[in-house]
Amino acid sequence: MVCHPRLLALLLLGLGLVPGAPIFAMPPVKAYAMKPAIYFEIPVTDLARAKQFYTAVFGYDFTEETIHGNRMAFFPLQESSRGITGALAQGEIYRPTTQGVLLYLGVSNLAATLARAEQAGAKVLFPATDSGYGLVAEIQDSEGNRIGLSQPQ
Repeated sequence: MVCHPRLLALLLLGLGLVPGAPIFAMPPVKAYAMKPAIYFEIPVTDLARAKQFYTAVFGYDFTEETIHGNRMAFFPLQESSRGITGALAQGEIYRPTTQGVLLYLGVSNLAATLARAEQAGAKVLFPATDSGYGLVAEIQDSEGNRIGLSQPQ
């Protein structure tokens, strides 16, 4: 399978490598030095509805592409910021769920984010709680996915 250039760039950034730089000039990447997670895809059944939800709740702007027959809406990528990026993904293999992996999205104001989420139709699955590292909560998005929210201390 051939990797799409945009996905390859995202994966390289997640590994701490710079797309376009010669591989032989980069220091060896040790498994323990890599981020454990480097990219995510949130399954959706209605890409337009999901984009509207995530824009209303988080203010994200998305870039759309079709990759291997799947419609993707990529979250903003800021190379200078911490964390990883990903996409909303619609296709035959993508099924929204509240079971399985739980992805946490960082927010600066959890109370305001929860209010926007509920206004956009989200269901609060786990209310705002102090984790000892900050505040966390979980919502069910417009597509039926369980999404964690985290506001650092």
